[in-house]
Amino acid sequence: MMMGAAAFGGWGLLLPVVPLAISVGGGSDAVAGASTAIFMATTVLTQLWVPRLLVRLGHRKVLALGCAFLGLPAALFVLSVAVVPALTVSAVRGIGFGMLTVAGSALVAELAPTGQLGRATGAQGISIALSQTVTLPLGLALFAISPASVFVLGAIVPMLGLIAIAFLPPIHPTAPPARASGENSAAKQLLIPCLAIAAASASFGGLSSLLPIAEIGRETMIGIALAVISGAMLVGRYGAGAIADRVGVGRALAPALILVSGGVALFAFAVAGSHPAYVFFGAAAVFGLGYGATQNDSLVMAFRAAGPRRYSQASASWNIGFDAGTGAGAMALGLVVGTVGYSAGFVMASALAVMMAVAVAIAARTRPDRLRS
Repeated sequence: MMMGAAAFGGWGLLLPVVPLAISVGGGSDAVAGASTAIFMATTVLTQLWVPRLLVRLGHRKVLALGCAFLGLPAALFVLSVAVVPALTVSAVRGIGFGMLTVAGSALVAELAPTGQLGRATGAQGISIALSQTVTLPLGLALFAISPASVFVLGAIVPMLGLIAIAFLPPIHPTAPPARASGENSAAKQLLIPCLAIAAASASFGGLSSLLPIAEIGRETMIGIALAVISGAMLVGRYGAGAIADRVGVGRALAPALILVSGGVALFAFAVAGSHPAYVFFGAAAVFGLGYGATQNDSLVMAFRAAGPRRYSQASASWNIGFDAGTGAGAMALGLVVGTVGYSAGFVMASALAVMMAVAVAIAARTRPDRLRS
């Protein structure tokens, strides 16, 4: 939990800051969104290889490398946030984030007591959400005062994770067995949770990258709204984990996606005019609750479908959906809002979450034994 707080704290510090810095420096909305998209693209490419790295190096070494790649390059933003240097640094940092996300989630699954996987992933979510509750608004506030300070802090915070990594147990997973023909159904079961988290993360990627630009001059208020999202995610993640352990895996997923859709729709309303801060905070609370629940329930579904021998593969698949969705959402909405405006763009993201909720509900009705066992 301490390692996750440090790693995701460093990520949260710069997530809304880098697109804003590019925009303030003269880059377009599309280029600003591309900084998140490129970060997530290298994250996803790295995640494809992390299960093999875990077999070769073990969790601790992979996590340590992830902290270094995510943190140290951030200091280079002090030198320049011009388009090419900023996108290059974002790409390098994405490599570290890819290592951290897959190895961190897989480690939690390895350490979780029997029957408590949902609450264990929820506990990890609490540490991440609490960290982001502080760092998301802090990053924007520091940027308004001293851009260099937030970039230096963004380099230091992930490196603090090395202290926690030193105390982790030396888990070294073995290579999974060759896939048998009967395991194809398990691979298909990964599709629903991976698509669900991709749809929800696409909304978050667009919101976190573009809200500070949509409400220019109100960065502090948007920072607080992003912190509210993280705080509500804390409740959503652990609540969904408890439901998964006690009631059944997958029961919370469709309602969670409806909350995600409702939250994005409220943001669309908020940016349509000069609405007061409480409208943004209400939208953030609804969205964060649904986003947190979607994260936890879909992750537990992925672990359950893969089984203990393939936790790292399940973690990679889920995190690819998560990060590909975040990057694609930032890029797509960055392109869309330039044509139709911020409000209409957020409405489109809301509709995507509704469609995914319907797909989850249909899958649960047709295959209840697999989604709810």
